[in-house]
Amino acid sequence: MPVLRVALDLPLHRLFDYVSAAASPEDVGLRVRVPFGRGEKLGVIVDVADASDWPVEQLKAAGDILRDLPPLPRDFLGLCEFASTYYQAAFGEVVLQALPAGLKRLDPPDRRNGRAAKPPAALAPPELTGEQAAAVAAIDPGAGFAAYLLHGVTGSGKTEVYLRLIDKALAAGKQVLLLVPEINLTPQLEGRVRARFPERSVVSLHSELAEAARERNWRAAFSGEASIVLGTRLAIFTPMPRLGLIVVDEEHDASFKQQDGMRYSARDVAVFRANQLKIPVLLGSATPSLESWSNARTKRYRMLTLEQRANPEATLPTVKVLDTRRMALKEGVSEPLIAAIQARLERGEQSLVFLNRRGYAPVLACPPCGWVSRCKRCAANMVLHLADRRLRCHHCGFEYRIPKACPTCGNQDIHPFGRGTQRLEGWLQEQFPDARILRVDRDAVKSRKQWEAVLERIHGGEADILVGTQMLAKGHDFPKLTLVGILGADSALFAADCRAPERLFAQLMQVAGRAGRAELKGEVLIQTQYPDHPLFAALVAHDYPGFAGGQLTEREQAGFPPYTFQAMLRAEAPDMADAIAFLKAAAALPVIAAHDNVLIYDPVPMKMARLANLERGQLLAESHSRPALQAFLPQWREAIEGLKAPSRLRWHIEVDPLEF
Repeated sequence: MPVLRVALDLPLHRLFDYVSAAASPEDVGLRVRVPFGRGEKLGVIVDVADASDWPVEQLKAAGDILRDLPPLPRDFLGLCEFASTYYQAAFGEVVLQALPAGLKRLDPPDRRNGRAAKPPAALAPPELTGEQAAAVAAIDPGAGFAAYLLHGVTGSGKTEVYLRLIDKALAAGKQVLLLVPEINLTPQLEGRVRARFPERSVVSLHSELAEAARERNWRAAFSGEASIVLGTRLAIFTPMPRLGLIVVDEEHDASFKQQDGMRYSARDVAVFRANQLKIPVLLGSATPSLESWSNARTKRYRMLTLEQRANPEATLPTVKVLDTRRMALKEGVSEPLIAAIQARLERGEQSLVFLNRRGYAPVLACPPCGWVSRCKRCAANMVLHLADRRLRCHHCGFEYRIPKACPTCGNQDIHPFGRGTQRLEGWLQEQFPDARILRVDRDAVKSRKQWEAVLERIHGGEADILVGTQMLAKGHDFPKLTLVGILGADSALFAADCRAPERLFAQLMQVAGRAGRAELKGEVLIQTQYPDHPLFAALVAHDYPGFAGGQLTEREQAGFPPYTFQAMLRAEAPDMADAIAFLKAAAALPVIAAHDNVLIYDPVPMKMARLANLERGQLLAESHSRPALQAFLPQWREAIEGLKAPSRLRWHIEVDPLEF
């Protein structure tokens, strides 16, 4: 009797065998109902064999094989196998997490057809610049695998290059996958794609879609009905029968790295998938990741460059550094920035004041006794949200009402310290009473509908001053925005994490790029107490290559990625002693001795040592050889699985970690 090898959504690195008289080799890739424990689970058939490693009489009979969809293709299963092996994730978890929720249910709800979207008015393509035309000509969707890095300054027209390449792929009868880092970038980009290709089926895949809509769009991509799929990181696993081009926009963005479950990088999986299918992949950014920049310098990726803005009347903004050591600040804002905002108001132009800290103030404190509003569940402070009278932890979500007096000494004169976007918004409204001020952060904009309304107000000229966080830092084109003021950038200059300067430079250059994208000249004012720092010099000169070259030199000297390869073992438990003891046991496993080209560091608490009532520690494994690290990790993981640990301790391995 045929034996089914089934992948189940379980954190176990194995497949499960069942017998089925109705099965055949053509059923590989179909979903199947199987008994598991006292209930049933839905799995995916990975193989149909003639025998099992287990006695056949011990195998249970599989239930119904679901044939409402064609089998998942072999290349999809191969992609999942790569992700499972490279990221040390259970194969069944990888396969099942790539499917929409409705296809993983034993009893899925009735499906309804979605309403047909009204096709937008066709949008004629603009004339390409010479640099854009060269970039488009360099990529042939039919020429096999190649990885391209498109380095274009902000406003250089990278999106237009994407659209022209999409057109080339569609003309060849192919599908296109366009990945963006965050949901809030999809409405504007999706509208532009639909307007350019009104006769083509364009679907989006992201976490804010309703379950039915997500499944409907996934089915359209899987069947080949959808020509263009626009999605966030999980969309990289969407099976597409005619996939001919993958584009990763803002490829440097940390949102492409999944931070729970299977911890994978969608950008890196995209490169593997393109190689697997022998198709081109294009990574685009004004501030590429240092890993991608290094790959381009060593010719693993092909570099394409856009050095000028696409609009011939638009120039890169003038960047000025304001030395706040010699200035009196009002609520953290300098007099030159206040004067610059006033000048824009008089000219009817828009300003953006960037502060990447939401809430009213980072902390509430009592000066007499030293009480601070710390989270009871995390090693973090509770942020003051004055608008809704709450103290809220931005890490675990715990919140409570603002106390009327100090919980420790009863003092009623407790004060907010520092400032967030809510406090800045209120002060700017007092300073400019006639100005229309719009705050844009995750407290003010929580859904796609709200985001679309905010964008409409900005484009409609209904806001004079924008107060925003990183939500406004990338992918947006506001023609009337001519001034960007940046507050609070110094805190990241001297962080212990080697990636902190890279993240800060990318963030500041991206937000600076919002200014002067049309015919109006842009200006960027950066407030800092370290005006001579090399990072600010590179920003003033718009010199990403110089900054990246310096950072790579420092990393090579220090032995940091991309010149070494890393994996992090993390453990969390109610007691830090248990987490550290577990990590010490993992660091002493005999299997490590057989891999002398892998270095294991000492276990330490994580930077956020306590999160949601759990104490967290970490242990770094490092090698100068990626193959050597990959050969070591599965053996190490299997040995770790054999360790005894407290019942409430949880652990995972993260390959290529971004945060320490």
